[in-house]
Amino acid sequence: MVAVKISDKHTAADLSTIKPGMVVKVHEKIKEKNAKGVEKERIQIFEGLVLARKHGNEAGATITVRKVSDGVGVEKIYHVFAPVIDKIEIVKEFVVKRAKLNYTKTSKKKLKEKKADKKA
Repeated sequence: MVAVKISDKHTAADLSTIKPGMVVKVHEKIKEKNAKGVEKERIQIFEGLVLARKHGNEAGATITVRKVSDGVGVEKIYHVFAPVIDKIEIVKEFVVKRAKLNYTKTSKKKLKEKKADKKA
């Protein structure tokens, strides 16, 4: 599992490893207020398949992540360099032949998992 920590030190080249067909965990910072008015910050994890990556390595780069929760498809679009994203972990990778995977929304086809390279 590869984790890409987003900070000021990281460049766009570090995040170019995220491609469509990867299953990622996006750690997002969420600020909440309780009944007393005290503000807390927690990290919420959203795990899903990357459907698309747009705008390359520029400042406005986005990724679209989709998961199915209780039979309902949920898609979120994340700005890659947004300060609310703590880190992005790559869980696994599938073999895909397209840049936009919108056909996976309706298709019943299963994606093939990419084999890990064996280095001896």
